[in-house]
Amino acid sequence: MAGCREPAGPADAMAPAVQTPTAAAPATAAPVTGPERRILAFGNSLFAGYNLQPGESYPERLQEALRRRGLNVRVIGAGVSGDTTAAGRARLGFVLDAQERRPDLFILELGGNDLLRGLPPEQTRANLSAMLSELRRRGIPVLLMGMRAPPNLGADYVAQFDAIYADLAREHGAALVPFFLESIYDQPQLIQPDRIHPTAQGIDALVAATVDDVAAALPPTPAEAR
Repeated sequence: MAGCREPAGPADAMAPAVQTPTAAAPATAAPVTGPERRILAFGNSLFAGYNLQPGESYPERLQEALRRRGLNVRVIGAGVSGDTTAAGRARLGFVLDAQERRPDLFILELGGNDLLRGLPPEQTRANLSAMLSELRRRGIPVLLMGMRAPPNLGADYVAQFDAIYADLAREHGAALVPFFLESIYDQPQLIQPDRIHPTAQGIDALVAATVDDVAAALPPTPAEAR
């Protein structure tokens, strides 16, 4: 599994923004109220819904879970298979400029494919830092999804890589999920036969584990801030 215990392979292709989970949702859906807020989910195959059906990707499931909580949120999927942090850095400006308006929250989920390729941790750190700097310059709040290196890459590599996300979140004032795959990495029944990508049930588990973090990172509406 990418960024887990298992070296992996491919990653994504542009994802959408819709709905469908139940795992992270309250038993009774709250009425959706307030102005629409937009979340841009920017990452790799973990956000692109690799080998899943329409409606089963993380951005889509997350949107549904948030709306069931009464939050008027649209989650825009911008996951691309195979993206490294370098590739994400290269397309970040284009993706941001293509939005109808500035996102209210940006979820940054990259680094797993850097691990699969054994890229130097300092490159991963530099690329993520550059993206966080650009997002801060544009005034966009960020939730950073952390990854962890598999032990087979060696103790020095693991120590360098695993420190990246907490360090950068602190330096750039971003919210942090320390390890995005925490809820599924040791649950083989939630992972596809490739031993890398989550199943639809795995996506639901990821949403259930992170929806509170996303909701907390979402800035309040003007009415809520009063």
